[in-house]
Amino acid sequence: MKIVLPEPQRDGPLSLEQCLARRRSIRHFSRKPIALRQVSQLLWAAQGVTSPSGYRTAPSAGALYPLEMYAVAGMVEDLAAGVYHYRPRDQALVLVHQGDVRPVLAESALGQSAVNYGAVTLAIAAVFERTTGKYDRRGVQYVHLDAGHAAQNICLQATALGLGTVPIGAFHDDRVAKALHLPANEAPLYLLPVGIP
Repeated sequence: MKIVLPEPQRDGPLSLEQCLARRRSIRHFSRKPIALRQVSQLLWAAQGVTSPSGYRTAPSAGALYPLEMYAVAGMVEDLAAGVYHYRPRDQALVLVHQGDVRPVLAESALGQSAVNYGAVTLAIAAVFERTTGKYDRRGVQYVHLDAGHAAQNICLQATALGLGTVPIGAFHDDRVAKALHLPANEAPLYLLPVGIP
């Protein structure tokens, strides 16, 4: 099932400087849903396509784009709970697994409650071979840099939207991969639960 996301906005109420000054790690969220347009904006900020050539919002070594984005929805208006794969070229989501997996994902992340209570968790995974095929072992480092760029974009975009998020890297890789139903060639790198503070 493919879900076409709302078109992302190219301007907003806060300047970049204001977003940088206000950005904080937020771990506690209200139990209120967020809008699908906000999820769309966050995913676009992470890996959205910004040119006819396919260039994206975040830099990538060699423009190889090894990252894959997932949205683990629990409380998103007009989006059923489930795991969704983001397709940047279409600005769309594809359902991977139905149902609310936030509790399982939280347990996989050492019981961190932000993952359980965020309205959505954005997960960054990677296909390392896309980059190591060109850059060999150095490519591993480049993939991690790519993930950092995308995560920072999510943090700044969340701030601009009046939402909170916290980047989480403490988790059991195999359990997160299972919870997200990742393909065998993808490795989880980052979790960013997002919600209303």
